[in-house]
Amino acid sequence: MLILMRYSLSCQNIDHLKPVIMNAIKLKNQLGLILFSFCFLFLSFSLKAQTYTNKEYFTIENYYKVKWGFADEFINLWKTNHYPLLKKAQAKGDIISITAEKPKLHSGEDTRFDFKVTITYKNAALAFDTDLTTPYKKEVYPDLDKLTKDEQHRFELLIAHWDVMIENIDLGK
Repeated sequence: MLILMRYSLSCQNIDHLKPVIMNAIKLKNQLGLILFSFCFLFLSFSLKAQTYTNKEYFTIENYYKVKWGFADEFINLWKTNHYPLLKKAQAKGDIISITAEKPKLHSGEDTRFDFKVTITYKNAALAFDTDLTTPYKKEVYPDLDKLTKDEQHRFELLIAHWDVMIENIDLGK
């Protein structure tokens, strides 16, 4: 009976502490939730920032199919008239890289291309900016009428032109 009475007294002594203990437990849970939320948000933003940085560059492959026998003329016109404008945009930092290729061997007519240019832009907005090279035309070509005629001739040599937007695949995952 003495043991039961002591137990009863000790339970009575902590009854007034129950609200304090319950509040402390709630506060601990709330702080834990806030801390967890903060860590989750921080990690998700930092991962998103890293992903955005890695995927910010935007690459387009430009394929040109030219009338038979005119590939070299087309490439020379492209190098003379269009490439210097792209180089200006590259010097400004809007374009990251420019590469040009042509096939060594021919293929079937349905899959044939004569010239391919791969341009990596700083971002997608710049890739689709129709006026990206316009500011450099007067600087690079004092005779804009000649440029217009040469570019018209270059496009007269084309049979087909298509662009392919490229996305890199991480082979490590």
